[in-house]
Amino acid sequence: METDFFLLLVGLNHKTAPVEIREKLSFSSAKTHPLERIKAYSIPFKEAFFLSTCNRVEFTFIYREEDRNEILRGFSSFLENEVGLTLDTFRPWSYFLEDEEVIRHLFLVACGLDSMVLGEPQILGQMKEAFKRALDLKTSGIVLNKLLHRAFFVAKKVRTETGIGGGAVSVSYAATQLAKKILGSLKDKKVLLIGAGEMAELACQHLLSFGASEILIANRTLSKAVELCSRFRGKAYSLEALPEVIIQADIIISSTGAPGFLITKALLSSLLKARKYRPLFIIDIAVPRDVEPSVNELENIYLFDIDDLKSVVEENFKNRQKEALRARAIVEEEVLKMKKWLSELSLHPTIKRLTERAEIIRKKELAKTLKKLKNLSEDEIESLDILTKSLVQKMLYYPIKFLKGGYHEEGRLAINLIREIYQLDELRDWEEEILEEDLNSSPTENLAEKEDFFFRNKKIFQ
Repeated sequence: METDFFLLLVGLNHKTAPVEIREKLSFSSAKTHPLERIKAYSIPFKEAFFLSTCNRVEFTFIYREEDRNEILRGFSSFLENEVGLTLDTFRPWSYFLEDEEVIRHLFLVACGLDSMVLGEPQILGQMKEAFKRALDLKTSGIVLNKLLHRAFFVAKKVRTETGIGGGAVSVSYAATQLAKKILGSLKDKKVLLIGAGEMAELACQHLLSFGASEILIANRTLSKAVELCSRFRGKAYSLEALPEVIIQADIIISSTGAPGFLITKALLSSLLKARKYRPLFIIDIAVPRDVEPSVNELENIYLFDIDDLKSVVEENFKNRQKEALRARAIVEEEVLKMKKWLSELSLHPTIKRLTERAEIIRKKELAKTLKKLKNLSEDEIESLDILTKSLVQKMLYYPIKFLKGGYHEEGRLAINLIREIYQLDELRDWEEEILEEDLNSSPTENLAEKEDFFFRNKKIFQ
């Protein structure tokens, strides 16, 4: 008997494991993709998907029920040899999800509902890229193709029908939105980032997405500024060059760990004339602060600190939490649809066998009848063919509806019952018997009569 598809997702994320554990499984420096490497361990999966971001590492497997233990054994060997972790060491940091839980989890991830920043959209692009790799490596098939396309559809639906992506919920994003709000547009604006840490990196991403024309990065360690600039096509400077760079800037976002003020009122006062008194928008998200508060007293200088942004972030986060409830309702509805599709997929082999067997019986019985009705016209033979097809279809309607409808408590029990009642697992042997009977149907019938019979009724046997 053909078996159903089962789903298994093994992973860890920012909620379950610290970064030092997550980075062990990121495979960021690996020369070959994890899905290629895992094949060497003879893990009997039918399909596989790998997702790795800064906040999560996940493997999804599609497998047959009898292969579950082999999947876990093979994955355990993979972990130990490739990462240096035993399955027992890995378990406390991880989650093992199956079937419906896998569907729900992938939908939530695609929607940004399982992200560190609730509703963030970047994860969807990362999932699409991971799916493309699985397709390139030929580890994605009928189940994963449907599941991931559905996840992308659900993410789009959630974005369209809820406000889950509205409002800034990270300080870096709030800073960028505030800059855009005050300046109207970031197009043709030069942005100076002081500091080259995570905050600066996030700010770079947001500023460029809002249309900033040029990124300037000043940092105490010049090599770090150069590294960040290489990723965002910016220009790197040391902190000693700060006065020269401030003259060029329209926006400053500062996020260093310096113990004192890097930008003072005296420094900016000396640069106002060189700047031709152009407006300068400063966001100080450092703790302790990088910018002396009194710079706000200078003409066309606008300073905001992290406390100004926090209230915006907190309010937006509350709004996103409300929208997340609506988003989860959409996800649950789509999980049910996906479960139905999977159940129908698993039913397909049984329904196919059932209809095939019924068709063989129909053809056999029709052939017997046509042998007795010698002088039928082609139209009459066709009418009998249509009649018998219609009868079979109507008789099969009820068992197929029963299998698809979920009226039973245990779907697989019903499948087994149908297969036993109709002896579907013996179909091939039974087909051979019928073919044998057709070839030797009557010892008294001569070859000419047999050839004539099959010629007159060849449409039925095609």
